[in-house]
Amino acid sequence: MNTRRQFLAGLLATGVSPTPTWAEIGSPAYLSSASQADGSYLLCGIGADLKALFRIPLPARGHAAAAHPSRPEAVAFARRPGTFALVIDCATKQPKAKLTSPKGRHFYGHGVFSRNGDWLFTTENDYEAGKGIVGVWDAKRGYKRVTEFNSGGIGPHDIKRLPATDILVVANGGIDTHPDTGRTKLNIPNMAPNLSYINNGVVVEAATLGSQLHKNSIRHLAVSAAGNVAFGMQWQGGADLPPAVALHRRGSVPRTIDVPPLLLRQMHGYVGSIAFTGDERSIVVTSPRGGVVQTYDALGRGLRSSIERMDASGVAAYEQGVIISSGTGMLESLSTKSRQYHRSINLRWDNHLIRL
Repeated sequence: MNTRRQFLAGLLATGVSPTPTWAEIGSPAYLSSASQADGSYLLCGIGADLKALFRIPLPARGHAAAAHPSRPEAVAFARRPGTFALVIDCATKQPKAKLTSPKGRHFYGHGVFSRNGDWLFTTENDYEAGKGIVGVWDAKRGYKRVTEFNSGGIGPHDIKRLPATDILVVANGGIDTHPDTGRTKLNIPNMAPNLSYINNGVVVEAATLGSQLHKNSIRHLAVSAAGNVAFGMQWQGGADLPPAVALHRRGSVPRTIDVPPLLLRQMHGYVGSIAFTGDERSIVVTSPRGGVVQTYDALGRGLRSSIERMDASGVAAYEQGVIISSGTGMLESLSTKSRQYHRSINLRWDNHLIRL
C-alpha cells in the first residue's frame, strides 16, 4: 500500500493538488478574535492545549468567526455595526476574499456555513427598512453574494445550523439600530425578539417568550447534537431582572431557566456567550459585565454554579466541559471530571470562542 507521502506525490505528478485540511495546520480546536497591546487586531487559532497556533492580522476589531467545515478557511466578522468580513486561508495566513455588506446594510458579527461548506450565511441589518436579513455567499465562486432572505425579525445577531441539516436558527434580538446613531437602540418600547427557523430561505417556525419578556433581547445561541437550542439574552428593561437563559426545541414553547434573584443579579441582565458542555448535560454562560460564569442544568432544572471571572466572554465546549476566554488574556478549562487548567496570553480576547 502506498504511503501517504507517495499518494500525495502521485497527485502532484498528475497536476492534482490535495485540498489541505484543518489537521494539516496543527488541528486548531478554536478560533477567536483578539486585540494586542499596540491596538492592532487578530484572528487566532487556538490548540486543545490552549496555545495560540496562528495569529492573522485583521483590519479592525473582530467579533465572531465562522469556520469552514472541511478546509482550513475562516471568516472573521467585524464587530457590529461593521461592514466587512475577511475570508482567511489559515494555511497560508493570507486573506482569500473580503466581504462587504451591500449598501444600506451592516453585518451583526456572526455567520455560519452550510453543511457542505458551499454557502456562507451572514446576519445583517437592512437599516433603512428596519428589518433583519440573511445574506447568502457562494464559497465556490470566491464568496460572491448570490441572494438574501428575511431573517424573520429585527436585529438578527447569532446564527447556527441544526445538526445534520441546513435548517438555520437565527437569534433575532428585536432591537432596531441605524449607523447614523451608532449603537443607539431605537425601538426599546416595542421591540419583539424571537428565534426563527429557516429552511431554504423560508421562515418555517418562530418562537417568542411572550409579551412580558419582549425587552429580553435574544442574542446568542448554542445547539446540542439532539437539536435543542439554548439561548442567552440581554435585558433592555428596568431593574427587576428576568431570567437570562432559555431553552427551545422546534414545535414547543421556549422555557426560561429560573435562577435565585441574588445570583441572577450577578449577570447584570447580560449574557455574552453561551455553550453546551462537551457531554451536553450543562449549559455555560458568560457575563463580561457581571464578571461571572454560570452553569445551568441542560434540562432547564436550574442553576448549578456561579463563579467570578473578570471580563469573561467567550465560551466553547471541549470533551470534559468548556473553555472560557476573557479580555484579560486568560484561557481556562472548566470541568467536573478533571483538573482545571489555564493559560495567560498577552492578548485581549474578544467576545466569542468558536469551536472547530
